[in-house]
Amino acid sequence: MRNLTQDNITQAVIARLAETPDPRLKEIMTSLVQHLHAFARDVKLTEAEWLQGIEFLTRVGHKTDDKRQEFILLSETLGLSMLTVAMNNDKPAGCTEATVFGPFYVEGAPSFDLGEDVARGAAGEPCEVRGHVRGLAGEPVPGAEIHVWQADAEGKYDVQRTDVETHQARGVLHAARDGSYHFRTILAEPYPIPDDGPVGDMLRATRRHPWRPAHLHFMIKARGYETLITHVFRNGDSYLDSDAVFGVRQSLVADWVKQPDGKYLVEYDFVLNPGGEPR
Repeated sequence: MRNLTQDNITQAVIARLAETPDPRLKEIMTSLVQHLHAFARDVKLTEAEWLQGIEFLTRVGHKTDDKRQEFILLSETLGLSMLTVAMNNDKPAGCTEATVFGPFYVEGAPSFDLGEDVARGAAGEPCEVRGHVRGLAGEPVPGAEIHVWQADAEGKYDVQRTDVETHQARGVLHAARDGSYHFRTILAEPYPIPDDGPVGDMLRATRRHPWRPAHLHFMIKARGYETLITHVFRNGDSYLDSDAVFGVRQSLVADWVKQPDGKYLVEYDFVLNPGGEPR
């Protein structure tokens, strides 16, 4: 088609997608083109602004490597990650709610027996975590695979540090026959998401802070149940109502209680949604 104008270019691009063999890809690409073009028209996007956007995304790509996922940070700070989680994890009442995965999960974390210390020397005040993994009907889920990871007292995950050679403050455990679990770690503390890249520039330009409230990450897998990806947040944290990545849900907030011996204790029970093979 020749003589394209601002009035007919959108339909011309969509027409080029007509032979896309995958119907889902065709649906996504068609909607993407429609919304991108509508956005450009809505804000009357200038060529200079378009170029600035391209340069921003290029910087996001350059900042991304095997230890830093700037695109995930961008998605999370725009609320897109949490929107996707909410749309795809509409669980029955009583199930533990899901939240964002985050960019700091790693494959191959060390395995621990129940009761062991997953912190492995990470900086922070000592803390014990315990609870149960159950199904929606209240049944215990023995052997449930529990992945846990968190930042240390300095707000860094082990993969962000250059001064440690082994994993710290992350591990994999399995629930006992009665569905119970317990392990030792360090007190969850609030921390800023990495803001030394283009996402940080965006936050500053929009006068937003980069802080996340204190939390533990969990991923729980069990045969016959849907995989759960979630956090447990520390009650009383000043950032619960302004999480930089919009991940807080009230049902995931728990009390970290200081014990007479000076250690902290948090108890939280997870309820899994029955389903097929774990994702």
